[in-house]
Amino acid sequence: MGEKAETATHGVKLTDAAAEKVKSLLEKEGRDDLRLRVAVQPGGCSGLMYQLYFDERLLDGDATADFDGVEVVVDRMSVPYLNGAVIDFADSIERQGFTIDNPNAVGTCSCGESFH
Repeated sequence: MGEKAETATHGVKLTDAAAEKVKSLLEKEGRDDLRLRVAVQPGGCSGLMYQLYFDERLLDGDATADFDGVEVVVDRMSVPYLNGAVIDFADSIERQGFTIDNPNAVGTCSCGESFH
């Protein structure tokens, strides 16, 4: 195989609020070896759904970007679907949790969990 190719980057953005939340979650876990993985998978009521989870693995073809010490990883297949997407963290009466604002989503379902 030889030398590992330079890791690609992706167009996903993580807001400061989301980066802070990820850091605090990792501190609670006591882990510094995890990265935030964002993926798109078939499913949901609109055809594609988001997945957001911590992963210690780095897979072949993964694209990464660093946001204030938080590494965000996107697999090769998901990169085109997520280019320009912004991950934020909302903490309000109406909603608490991570949100994804994706300019590539043509239509979304009412729950906001899936798109096409």
